[in-house]
Amino acid sequence: MPAPAIRRLRPLLGTFVEIQARAPAALAETGIEAAFSAIDEVQRQMSFFDPDSDLSRINLHAWRKPVAVNPSTFRVLLLARHMARKSNGLFDFTVGGRLVREGRLPNHGFHDLDSEGWEALQLLPRLRVRLKRPVILTLDGIAKGFAVDAAVRALLAHGVTRGVVNAGGELRLFGPDPVPIALREASGAISALGSFRNTAMATSAVGLSLEDQARFPSCIVTPAGCDGAACPHFNTCPRVWTVMANEAWRADALTKVAALAPDHERSRRIAKLGGRLIVAGEDGRKH
Repeated sequence: MPAPAIRRLRPLLGTFVEIQARAPAALAETGIEAAFSAIDEVQRQMSFFDPDSDLSRINLHAWRKPVAVNPSTFRVLLLARHMARKSNGLFDFTVGGRLVREGRLPNHGFHDLDSEGWEALQLLPRLRVRLKRPVILTLDGIAKGFAVDAAVRALLAHGVTRGVVNAGGELRLFGPDPVPIALREASGAISALGSFRNTAMATSAVGLSLEDQARFPSCIVTPAGCDGAACPHFNTCPRVWTVMANEAWRADALTKVAALAPDHERSRRIAKLGGRLIVAGEDGRKH
């Protein structure tokens, strides 16, 4: 019989992160501490709010000269650029300027808030980053999932082979134990999705009121050049998007693609990018 789950909860990543570990107590506690440390490291390096983070240093200085960064930051930027390219820009991590203008993110004294485009990012040898022009990057759409994956790697490295890491809208299950999962819809209703093992899920929402954003803090932004009819902005009608993938970073990023992809090819695009779309409608049915 597996050991009972040891659960710990801490405020990180702008939400509460819960880690469950099924292992002997001493092993579980050591693994959980390592997992929280891994999450904290991602938060410190990739926070938009910290003017000294890797991300802020890139946004402030990399358009003038290369900026050396942490290996994890470099890896997330590599993944973000890959997802932006493969999704034809539906996943866009260069919309930070717009969010600063709207007051959703802080202004640390950026040179230009209008320039966008993932092709401005250059990843150079020796973990250096350069921007071809002063775009403002934001990693909110991928870094939380990456942090969840980092936590799972830390748990596994410390001998914890079964458990759950839950960071609000990003979730990863590992080990043989099936875990029941329920989805909170935009209406607030709860829909059971079934039991899962060894997978990651992420959920994002668009079009929520200020009151509802306390439950779903994610903000989906229409890429530059989209017309309003084809690409929803974050203040359109409420909808929740849930994507399943092998890694939490991928599921996290693909929820943004799901929110912006045309209806008739949304599921196909998500599948092509390595995910599986799970959408709960207002009536609770999954499509």
